[in-house]
Amino acid sequence: MKTKAIFVIAAAMVFSLASCEKNPGQQEETETEPVEAAGEVSGVWEAGSTVYVDGHIVVPEGESLTIEEGVTVIFSDAGVGVNHTAIEFSVDGNLYCLGTEENPVRLTVAEDLRTADNTFAGLWGGIVAGATCEEMLIDHTIIEYCGGQVIEGSPAAENGYYTAGDDAYPHITTNNVNGRYVITNSILRNGWSDAIYMMGGNAIIAGNIFSAIGYDGAEAVNVKSGCTVDVARNIMFSANTNGLKLSSSDQSEVRHQAKIQAYNNTIIGSGWRRDGEKGGGIYAEENADAGVFNNLLVNCKFRATTPAWDEPGSEDCYDGEHSLIDYNYYASGTVESSIVFSGEYEDDGETLLYSGVRFPYEGYAFDHEWYDNDKVDAHSVIARNAEEAASLDPRFVNFDLNMDPASYTFNDSWDFHLQAGSPALDASKTYTAGGRQPYFGTSGLQVNGQTYTSPAIGNWFGAYGE
Repeated sequence: MKTKAIFVIAAAMVFSLASCEKNPGQQEETETEPVEAAGEVSGVWEAGSTVYVDGHIVVPEGESLTIEEGVTVIFSDAGVGVNHTAIEFSVDGNLYCLGTEENPVRLTVAEDLRTADNTFAGLWGGIVAGATCEEMLIDHTIIEYCGGQVIEGSPAAENGYYTAGDDAYPHITTNNVNGRYVITNSILRNGWSDAIYMMGGNAIIAGNIFSAIGYDGAEAVNVKSGCTVDVARNIMFSANTNGLKLSSSDQSEVRHQAKIQAYNNTIIGSGWRRDGEKGGGIYAEENADAGVFNNLLVNCKFRATTPAWDEPGSEDCYDGEHSLIDYNYYASGTVESSIVFSGEYEDDGETLLYSGVRFPYEGYAFDHEWYDNDKVDAHSVIARNAEEAASLDPRFVNFDLNMDPASYTFNDSWDFHLQAGSPALDASKTYTAGGRQPYFGTSGLQVNGQTYTSPAIGNWFGAYGE
């Protein structure tokens, strides 16, 4: 059995994906004949090929599909049938997307549709790993322009995973509580809904870049009951609501408590595009056992929120007894957000007031009813005013802290490594010892004949360090 440590060079690889001169996903010229796909798919899509998908595709139970490096899969935006149902990539068997740094796999739409106007258009569905999907590897893969609406006739509705008329497709959905999922070194961007929505399984989510996630809601990583997950060293830029939503909703005898270790992530500009006061970067609820530490939150609307924190043991409260949401770093620029909600709004028939938060540091200092000030962020580094914002600048190699916090346009030249002397490199402020260790840091997850392990905890804040 081969063993593969995910993050020996993952930070460098992910950064190369984001900053190299060649646009990620721009493939080398090949002589491979295009392939058309619809219905059941399995076997191998060969390196460098282009696959055109004009109908729902499914990897059948007990079978596997391997997508080799440099493959571009183009999903039709026309949908299926007279209702133009968004095309779904169903995985009832196993899926292996095996891109490389130089030649990533790309799941996308036609080139003329890859525009800023279509950022949240939801031009196709997404990957739905069903209850019989045993394992999935997504490595060096770009997934974009997802988020089509789930309607009558959508496979996800017919299979009971989503509700027609109420849901939109995430980039990736999981459902098997015993499944093994490794999502690394990839780019998930430009989607109407969540990037990753886990309703079951064991997962390593590491070294990825998320950007422009969610039109009027949604998170970069959304975890429910039946999941055990390590989320580490990711860049999460402009998630509509939160970078991390951690919940053990629908927990039962067959769906165990959600257990998450989320550490050394950089979360930027979350919460501003979501109305109300729900969004902001980190959200934990409904008995989730959450370890959230050593993360660097930049220009987010609020700090970590835990609704019903003052009702321990209630259905809505996170597992405050066992969770650790602390030792994080909240950085803020001094530019006012272009999106500010103020005045009154109605929620379930109740008239409420918006916070009126204009600057990230105002949100960090805001007297939010969902701030558990006794337990959450008790040791975190927090910029609460303009002066503290200036002194706590994390000093990225290339990122302007004083940009519009609500912007969702990602710049490939950004470099989120920290300069020498950055206050976010202060190891004495981080969490480096204790009971919160990666779930798969030692034993790992066996997928596609290899054992993948989670990154070690870094003694700095954020994804990359120096």
